Formats: sequence, structure tokens, C-alpha cells
Amino acid sequence: MQHREALPYRMRIAAALVCGLVLATAAHGAGLVGGVRLGVLPQSWRDDNGNPISLSGFTGQRVVLTMAYANCHRICPMTIASLARLQAALDAKGEHAEFVVVGYDPENDDPAAWRHYRRSHRLDRPSWHFLTGSDADTAQLARQLHFERWKYDEHVMHESRVLVFDAHGLLARELGPETGDWSDAL
Repeated sequence: MQHREALPYRMRIAAALVCGLVLATAAHGAGLVGGVRLGVLPQSWRDDNGNPISLSGFTGQRVVLTMAYANCHRICPMTIASLARLQAALDAKGEHAEFVVVGYDPENDDPAAWRHYRRSHRLDRPSWHFLTGSDADTAQLARQLHFERWKYDEHVMHESRVLVFDAHGLLARELGPETGDWSDAL
């Protein structure tokens, strides 16, 4: 009799854990919109020319921000291609945004790697910014903005996600695969 009662109890516990994980995942990103400002994020970055740059310097403009790897061959190219389509859609509407890509891996995503990336992907517009920071600032930014990443064998896995900050520097929108065509998102 005990064995029969224990099984449903274990199943209820497992179901509760799964539901909790699903709810935590859904709430994870949802709490960011309207609660994050560019000015409270780490500010010490270098652009692909090695020049110092701060995120608060973009206040007053719409900012489309993501994190990526310069040497990523799967997710990042798709994210950057989506950003390029978003740029084209904004151009068609006569609107402007600054596109900020922060490197996940400061050791390898240094200014020279981003400069090469910019040239090889023909992303030469001055509204595109490829940033490198310290290990600590990069990890803090990823934590604050909930950019998840994890190792799988020799690969670093991460999500395709983009954050849109309004002209006041306030996070206004989160874009991911579930939001569909990003060109209609702004």
C-alpha cells in the first residue's frame, strides 16, 4: 500500500517542479521590461576600434542590444541577420536605432575580432557598435539582462534574444524567436 501511495506523491512533486520551472522561465524575462535602464548596466566597454564607450552614452536614442560571439557559427549569424532586417525595416520607415552587440567572451571577442567580424559581414554603418568589456562587466551585464549561456561539450550554447531600449534608456521590448518577424516589432 505504501508503494502505491508513494508513486503518486513522487509524480505530484515532479509535476510541481516542472510547473515551477516553466513558470520561472516565463517570468524570468518578463520582469525586465520597464525595469532596466541603460544607465544602471556596466558602463566600461571598448568598441571595435578599441575606443572607450559607455551604454549610458546611447541615452536619447533607441537602442537595440544583444550579446553574441564573434566566432559563433549558428545562433549569432541568425540573430545578426535578423538585426540587419530590422535595420532595413527601420530605414524604410525613416526611423533610426543604434545597434549594440556585446561580446560574450572578452578573451576572444576583442576589438580586433569584432573589427574583422564587422568587415566580413559588411556591417559598416556607424549605428552598429560591437563592444568588448572585462570578464566581470560582461558577466554582470549577462546576469542583469538575463542572457543565458551554457557549455555543451566544446560548444557554448546561448539564446537568440534582443532587447530594445527607448530614447530614455528604459528597456521597452524583448525580442526572441517567439516574437516572430522582428521587423514589425518596433
